[in-house]
Amino acid sequence: MKKLFTNAQAIVPGQAEPQVTSVLIDGEVFSEIGDVTPCSESQIIDCENKILAPGIVDLGVFAIDKPAFHFGGITRAALMPDQSPVLDLPAMIKHYAADGKPDLWSHPIAAATKALEGKELAEIGLMKPAGALAVSTGRHWIADSGMMLKLLQYCHSLNMPVIVHSEDLGLVGDAVATAGETATRLGLSSAPSCAEAVSIARDLALVRESGAKVHFRQVTTAAGLNLIGEAKSQGLPITCGITPAHLFLSDMAISDFRTFARLSPPLRDESDRQACLAAVQNGTIDVISSGHDPRGPEDKRLPFAEAQPGMAGAETLLALSLNLVRDEIVSIGRLFEMLSTNPAKILGANAGAIEPGYEADFILIDPDAPWQVDTRKMAAAAGNTPFDKLPVQGRVRGIYKGGKAL
Repeated sequence: MKKLFTNAQAIVPGQAEPQVTSVLIDGEVFSEIGDVTPCSESQIIDCENKILAPGIVDLGVFAIDKPAFHFGGITRAALMPDQSPVLDLPAMIKHYAADGKPDLWSHPIAAATKALEGKELAEIGLMKPAGALAVSTGRHWIADSGMMLKLLQYCHSLNMPVIVHSEDLGLVGDAVATAGETATRLGLSSAPSCAEAVSIARDLALVRESGAKVHFRQVTTAAGLNLIGEAKSQGLPITCGITPAHLFLSDMAISDFRTFARLSPPLRDESDRQACLAAVQNGTIDVISSGHDPRGPEDKRLPFAEAQPGMAGAETLLALSLNLVRDEIVSIGRLFEMLSTNPAKILGANAGAIEPGYEADFILIDPDAPWQVDTRKMAAAAGNTPFDKLPVQGRVRGIYKGGKAL
């Protein structure tokens, strides 16, 4: 059955604003975009002038949480290897690759080292045919430069991107906040924000040596972003990402010891937050992801220093990111490059764009629909969001996977 979606404001590659057009789906892929003449065998669906956008590809979640993903318009999720047990064996990759199908594509990311301990390479060559599209150091930074170079050289030979966490562990230690006025006033153990830039500088040097593709999962400081921008200008095969939390919150959000605002990396000061917004605007940042990490009371209802970092971000990812469009920081076309197209390219997935031949994963959006974030009503496995009670705009009104409504 062919499906023709008419009266749609489609977000198509190369266009900053939505284009009023029709989209034809044949089987599970996009077939035609434009002035399509319906045939007798086509099912016609009126989009009622809603935005038709590529399904969000969430690069780097810590749990497969289908209800939250469907609410937020996420059709593909790249699962971080920090699971129990760690994703360091082909059998684990196969298991999680099947998780969520057919209404969600789960892309498990292979652990870079055994048990993510940074000491011995995992069986990456066996995990690739098992379904791993990328390799990651998880929540950790590999301190051993020799081991990191070996990892990058090996992944370069396999043509697999490496997703890295950027915090020098020697500087971070057991810190729970960024060094500065807020951490000092609260008496929290803290680390200098330069821990990020130091780790990025080391890894960039190793990228130059190895030629490997590297994605810096979260870059949250002005110094780190400057290094990324300079390396990109030199043609290094790198990309970087961020979450809405680091775009819209500063370390002031932890002022009342709010554990829902304890993240990894920790929230930064206002000058770094403004630098992140500028990096979204000038193209230094390639990906916006949710960092979805639902944690229950046993992890969050604790003293700040004892609480676990992480936030449930899948449901708020789209609505918060749309603020970048309203504030005229980016166009909506550019926004979906960061939410969908670029993460799909990093993974090598045939998705993330409304384009003929691509998987027909898309969402229908009412960008002005108002709602309020409420931890008590979230679809996620846990409602640990620092944006509780925040009024937002933008709701997913339809989600399609392979052309089929979910």
